[in-house]
Amino acid sequence: MHDRLIAIGTSTGGTQALEVVLSALPVDCPGIVVVQHMPARFTALFAQRLNQLCQLEVLEARDGQAVEPGRVLIAPGGYQMSVRRAGNRFIVDVRDGPPVNRHRPSVDVLFSSVAKCAGRNAIGVIMTGMGDDGARGLLEMRLAGARTIAQDEASCVVFGMPREAIKLQAVEQVLPLSRIAEAINPITGRFVGRV
Repeated sequence: MHDRLIAIGTSTGGTQALEVVLSALPVDCPGIVVVQHMPARFTALFAQRLNQLCQLEVLEARDGQAVEPGRVLIAPGGYQMSVRRAGNRFIVDVRDGPPVNRHRPSVDVLFSSVAKCAGRNAIGVIMTGMGDDGARGLLEMRLAGARTIAQDEASCVVFGMPREAIKLQAVEQVLPLSRIAEAINPITGRFVGRV
Protein backbone atom coordinates (compact mmCIF):
# COMPACT_ATOMS: atom_id res chain seq x y z
CA MET A 1 0.00 0.00 0.00
CA HIS A 2 2.94 2.38 0.48
CA ASP A 3 3.56 2.48 -3.28
CA ARG A 4 -0.01 3.58 -4.08
CA LEU A 5 -1.26 7.12 -3.95
CA ILE A 6 -4.43 9.16 -4.46
CA ALA A 7 -4.08 12.86 -5.33
CA ILE A 8 -7.06 15.23 -5.15
CA GLY A 9 -7.26 18.84 -6.31
CA THR A 10 -10.13 21.25 -5.71
CA SER A 11 -11.02 24.89 -5.14
CA THR A 12 -14.37 26.74 -4.93
CA GLY A 13 -16.90 24.40 -3.34
CA GLY A 14 -14.16 21.93 -2.53
CA THR A 15 -14.47 21.91 1.23
CA GLN A 16 -17.91 20.30 1.03
CA ALA A 17 -16.87 18.04 -1.87
CA LEU A 18 -13.87 16.77 0.10
CA GLU A 19 -16.11 16.03 3.08
CA VAL A 20 -18.35 13.87 0.88
CA VAL A 21 -15.49 11.91 -0.70
CA LEU A 22 -13.16 11.50 2.28
CA SER A 23 -15.90 10.57 4.76
CA ALA A 24 -16.93 7.70 2.45
CA LEU A 25 -13.45 6.16 2.12
CA PRO A 26 -12.32 3.24 4.30
CA VAL A 27 -9.41 3.45 6.70
CA ASP A 28 -7.39 0.96 4.64
CA CYS A 29 -7.31 3.05 1.46
CA PRO A 30 -3.96 4.23 0.03
CA GLY A 31 -2.44 7.48 1.25
CA ILE A 32 -4.12 10.63 -0.03
CA VAL A 33 -2.60 14.03 -0.81
CA VAL A 34 -4.87 17.04 -1.30
CA VAL A 35 -4.59 20.58 -2.60
CA GLN A 36 -7.60 22.69 -1.66
CA HIS A 37 -7.17 26.36 -2.60
CA MET A 38 -7.40 27.98 0.81
CA PRO A 39 -5.56 30.82 2.58
CA ALA A 40 -2.87 30.18 5.17
CA ARG A 41 -4.20 29.57 8.70
CA PHE A 42 -7.40 27.94 7.43
CA THR A 43 -6.00 24.62 6.24
CA ALA A 44 -5.05 23.38 9.72
CA LEU A 45 -8.59 24.04 11.00
CA PHE A 46 -10.07 22.42 7.90
CA ALA A 47 -7.89 19.33 8.42
CA GLN A 48 -8.98 19.11 12.08
CA ARG A 49 -12.64 19.31 11.04
CA LEU A 50 -12.26 16.60 8.40
CA ASN A 51 -10.35 14.43 10.88
CA GLN A 52 -13.43 14.43 13.14
CA LEU A 53 -15.75 13.47 10.25
CA CYS A 54 -13.68 10.72 8.60
CA GLN A 55 -12.37 7.26 9.41
CA LEU A 56 -9.12 8.42 7.82
CA GLU A 57 -6.49 10.42 9.69
CA VAL A 58 -6.56 13.93 8.18
CA LEU A 59 -3.62 16.28 8.80
CA GLU A 60 -2.20 19.52 7.48
CA ALA A 61 0.97 18.36 5.71
CA ARG A 62 4.41 19.04 7.17
CA ASP A 63 7.60 19.05 5.13
CA GLY A 64 9.17 15.59 5.02
CA GLN A 65 6.03 13.78 6.23
CA ALA A 66 5.36 10.27 4.90
CA VAL A 67 2.22 9.52 2.93
CA GLU A 68 0.73 6.52 4.73
CA PRO A 69 -2.27 4.27 4.01
CA GLY A 70 -5.35 5.62 5.76
CA ARG A 71 -3.87 9.12 6.03
CA VAL A 72 -4.85 12.32 4.21
CA LEU A 73 -2.30 15.15 3.95
CA ILE A 74 -3.70 18.57 3.03
CA ALA A 75 -1.33 21.16 1.56
CA PRO A 76 -0.93 24.12 3.92
CA GLY A 77 -2.27 27.42 2.61
CA GLY A 78 0.48 29.68 1.26
CA TYR A 79 2.87 26.80 0.40
CA GLN A 80 3.49 24.51 -2.55
CA MET A 81 3.27 20.78 -1.87
CA SER A 82 4.82 18.06 -4.00
CA VAL A 83 5.45 14.35 -3.53
CA ARG A 84 8.66 12.39 -4.04
CA ARG A 85 9.55 8.74 -3.71
CA ALA A 86 11.94 7.69 -0.94
CA GLY A 87 12.61 3.96 -1.26
CA ASN A 88 9.24 2.22 -1.22
CA ARG A 89 7.28 5.14 0.22
CA PHE A 90 6.16 8.64 -0.69
CA ILE A 91 7.22 11.79 1.15
CA VAL A 92 5.71 15.29 0.84
CA ASP A 93 7.84 18.36 0.31
CA VAL A 94 6.21 21.56 1.56
CA ARG A 95 7.98 24.63 0.17
CA ASP A 96 7.56 28.38 0.04
CA GLY A 97 7.62 28.48 -3.78
CA PRO A 98 6.08 31.05 -6.13
CA PRO A 99 2.41 30.85 -7.10
CA VAL A 100 1.63 28.57 -10.07
CA ASN A 101 -1.55 29.35 -12.02
CA ARG A 102 -2.00 32.17 -9.48
CA HIS A 103 -2.20 29.63 -6.64
CA ARG A 104 -0.07 28.56 -3.70
CA PRO A 105 -0.74 25.70 -3.13
CA SER A 106 -1.24 24.72 -6.76
CA VAL A 107 -2.95 21.53 -7.91
CA ASP A 108 -0.65 21.40 -10.96
CA VAL A 109 2.45 21.31 -8.73
CA LEU A 110 1.02 18.37 -6.77
CA PHE A 111 -0.30 16.41 -9.76
CA SER A 112 2.90 16.89 -11.78
CA SER A 113 5.01 15.53 -8.92
CA VAL A 114 2.67 12.54 -8.48
CA ALA A 115 2.90 11.78 -12.22
CA LYS A 116 6.70 11.64 -11.93
CA CYS A 117 7.00 9.59 -8.74
CA ALA A 118 3.92 7.33 -8.78
CA GLY A 119 2.91 6.98 -12.44
CA ARG A 120 0.43 4.15 -12.92
CA ASN A 121 0.27 3.50 -9.17
CA ALA A 122 -1.69 6.73 -8.67
CA ILE A 123 -5.23 8.01 -9.00
CA GLY A 124 -5.83 11.69 -9.77
CA VAL A 125 -9.14 13.36 -8.93
CA ILE A 126 -10.05 16.92 -9.95
CA MET A 127 -13.16 18.41 -8.40
CA THR A 128 -15.15 21.62 -8.25
CA GLY A 129 -13.21 24.85 -8.68
CA MET A 130 -12.68 28.00 -10.71
CA GLY A 131 -9.97 28.35 -13.36
CA ASP A 132 -7.66 25.75 -14.87
CA ASP A 133 -5.31 24.78 -12.04
CA GLY A 134 -4.73 21.02 -12.11
CA ALA A 135 -5.68 20.38 -15.74
CA ARG A 136 -2.12 20.10 -17.07
CA GLY A 137 -0.93 18.15 -14.04
CA LEU A 138 -3.81 15.69 -14.40
CA LEU A 139 -2.86 15.21 -18.06
CA GLU A 140 0.70 14.42 -16.95
CA MET A 141 -0.73 11.87 -14.53
CA ARG A 142 -2.87 10.24 -17.21
CA LEU A 143 0.06 10.09 -19.66
CA ALA A 144 2.13 8.45 -16.90
CA GLY A 145 -0.50 5.71 -16.59
CA ALA A 146 -2.50 6.97 -13.60
CA ARG A 147 -6.26 6.61 -13.38
CA THR A 148 -7.95 10.03 -13.63
CA ILE A 149 -11.39 11.18 -12.50
CA ALA A 150 -13.24 14.50 -12.77
CA GLN A 151 -16.34 15.62 -10.91
CA ASP A 152 -19.28 16.19 -13.27
CA GLU A 153 -20.79 19.60 -14.01
CA ALA A 154 -24.14 18.93 -12.33
CA SER A 155 -22.56 18.28 -8.92
CA CYS A 156 -19.88 21.02 -9.08
CA VAL A 157 -20.29 24.43 -7.46
CA VAL A 158 -17.98 25.71 -10.24
CA PHE A 159 -17.13 23.41 -13.17
CA GLY A 160 -14.00 25.35 -14.27
CA MET A 161 -11.19 23.03 -13.15
CA PRO A 162 -12.86 19.77 -14.23
CA ARG A 163 -13.96 21.35 -17.55
CA GLU A 164 -10.40 22.40 -18.39
CA ALA A 165 -9.05 18.94 -17.54
CA ILE A 166 -11.72 17.30 -19.72
CA LYS A 167 -10.86 19.68 -22.59
CA LEU A 168 -7.22 18.57 -22.38
CA GLN A 169 -8.32 14.90 -22.48
CA ALA A 170 -6.73 14.42 -19.07
CA VAL A 171 -9.81 12.65 -17.67
CA GLU A 172 -10.69 8.97 -17.90
CA GLN A 173 -13.99 9.09 -15.95
CA VAL A 174 -16.45 11.94 -15.28
CA LEU A 175 -18.58 11.18 -12.23
CA PRO A 176 -21.07 12.87 -9.91
CA LEU A 177 -19.63 13.76 -6.53
CA SER A 178 -21.67 11.01 -4.86
CA ARG A 179 -19.90 8.32 -6.93
CA ILE A 180 -16.26 9.44 -6.67
CA ALA A 181 -15.47 7.57 -3.43
CA GLU A 182 -17.03 4.33 -4.69
CA ALA A 183 -15.06 4.68 -7.94
CA ILE A 184 -11.79 5.09 -6.05
CA ASN A 185 -12.32 1.87 -4.06
CA PRO A 186 -12.46 -0.60 -6.98
CA ILE A 187 -9.67 1.29 -8.73
CA THR A 188 -7.40 0.87 -5.72
CA GLY A 189 -8.24 -2.83 -5.73
CA ARG A 190 -6.97 -3.07 -9.30
CA PHE A 191 -3.52 -1.89 -8.27
CA VAL A 192 -2.67 -5.53 -7.56
CA GLY A 193 0.00 -6.60 -10.05
CA ARG A 194 0.52 -3.09 -11.41
CA VAL A 195 3.67 -2.30 -9.42
